[in-house]
Amino acid sequence: MYMLKRFCSYYRPYLKTFALDMFCALGNSVIGIFYPIITRYMLNDLIPNRKFEKIIFFGSMLLLAYVIKMIMKFCVDYYGHMVGTNLQADMRRQLFDKLEKLPFSFFDNNETGKIMSRITNDVQEISELAHHGPEMLVMTTFSLVFSLIYLSGINVTLALIIFSCSPLLFIITFIVRKKHLESSRRARRSLAQINGDVNSSVSGIRITKAFNNADKEMEKFEAGNKAFVEAKKGQFFTMAIQHATTVFVTDIFNVVCLISGGIFLYNGAITFGDYSTFIVSVSFFTSPILQLVQWMEQFDEGITGFERFCEIIDLPVEEDREGAKDYKDLKGDISFDHVSFSYDVDEHREVLDDISFTVKQGNTVALVGPSGGGKTTICHLLEKFYHPEKGVICIGDIDIEDITMRCLRDHIGIVQQDVFLFSGSFAENIAYGKKNADEEEIISAARKANIYDYIMSLPDGFDTQIGERGIRLSGGQKQRLSIARVFLKNPEILILDEATSSLDNATEALIQEALNSLKQGRTTIVVAHRLSTIRNASEILVVSNGKIIESGTHEKLLKKRSGVYKKLYESQFREANYGIDEKIMMS
Repeated sequence: MYMLKRFCSYYRPYLKTFALDMFCALGNSVIGIFYPIITRYMLNDLIPNRKFEKIIFFGSMLLLAYVIKMIMKFCVDYYGHMVGTNLQADMRRQLFDKLEKLPFSFFDNNETGKIMSRITNDVQEISELAHHGPEMLVMTTFSLVFSLIYLSGINVTLALIIFSCSPLLFIITFIVRKKHLESSRRARRSLAQINGDVNSSVSGIRITKAFNNADKEMEKFEAGNKAFVEAKKGQFFTMAIQHATTVFVTDIFNVVCLISGGIFLYNGAITFGDYSTFIVSVSFFTSPILQLVQWMEQFDEGITGFERFCEIIDLPVEEDREGAKDYKDLKGDISFDHVSFSYDVDEHREVLDDISFTVKQGNTVALVGPSGGGKTTICHLLEKFYHPEKGVICIGDIDIEDITMRCLRDHIGIVQQDVFLFSGSFAENIAYGKKNADEEEIISAARKANIYDYIMSLPDGFDTQIGERGIRLSGGQKQRLSIARVFLKNPEILILDEATSSLDNATEALIQEALNSLKQGRTTIVVAHRLSTIRNASEILVVSNGKIIESGTHEKLLKKRSGVYKKLYESQFREANYGIDEKIMMS
């Protein structure tokens, strides 16, 4: 009942249109009863008594009623669908807004394709219920009540005989309904899995082709596809049982009506006109019952989708601590004071274990160490993508938990190794760094990021479309575009998360020049794989297994005989020299 009440609340903004839809749906049902009434009147009076003028008159009135019914049918189809579409748009908007506010942990545990299934397929099913459900319920309820009264008015005993068959329909429906609902849920989950597999495969199509793994991807897809077929098989099996038995019972209605009505006519209990009317009108009783069974099936589909919709809507969103404030300027030292954190508390495995360090305002601190040591997690905690389980992170003297997320993130710029670009133009992607940025600011940011000349070499310049996720650009061009974004944002704090690790030496040098310019006057945290890029850092922190095991300047750390940093640096130095020697030997 709670879910139904919650579902109905979405009609509130469209009550006038919904009322018109319901009025027209009811009008359709009312006009539908004219035919059996006029039929009975003609058979019992007008035709036997040869009242030609009245036959023409009532026939004309019936035709006029059907014209009105046509207009009402148009209103039901148009305005009813618009109510459903508007509800669908509202729910999809609410769901999208919710997704934007959910914490990172939600996206860590849910595949994009499955999320897409909620926002497309599930909301579509809800829309169908929102539109057709109330109309069908109003029409079938009125038709059933009227048919009960009307057929009883012809002959109560005969009507009761017919009505006695109806409970069988509802018993069958309720027996099958539970299994149908469960199979519908399985089918919905299977479809979400297929969407997830397709999204993953399409996103990684170049890797698939590079490794000739199309067969493997097909196997993965086919496994989900077979699961979907099996789930649908169960759903259609229960649906087929329900439909077949329902049609069989309605056929029994006709047989019972024919035989019992014939016996009543034979014994003189009813007239031939009443008998004929009863035969014609029995469908007026059975049709709404079939529609009601169909409505229950649609209700199951829609409410399953609504339950999945509510699962996301009811999730807790990212929220600021009570009393958190906006700050015009966020300046000062960044300090991590005994910070501990784990992504999965149940596993009791800490990614960061009692981390403490300070980044002086305007200085650059580099984080180095093996993969999975916790370097990127430190950056995520600073932006409040996650929250520390223990300890405090401060900017100046302010605990970042006392700063609103919007304010904090406005003052932090990030350049990552895995650059995400949106479908659109160069200008649109650069402008993502600042709302309402003008053309001059966009051009200035592009110049500073060393990508202006390349953009202007293109026929459409800044209006050139970059393709989905910047597919038409090289790695270096993507990186410079993301740097231009941050130049435009102009933050006080900068995070460089392996920003050059996947680039060749020539491209790295070009981007490093842009990054050095970007770092000027900003407090910077650099996560680095290539140690040659962080020699001039104010301090280098070696992070391993969630702990800071070494700290100091480049020169200081190299003086440690058995230091981890020294071993990492020498290892990279040997690899670089090996590459150079190899080139010399080949030449």
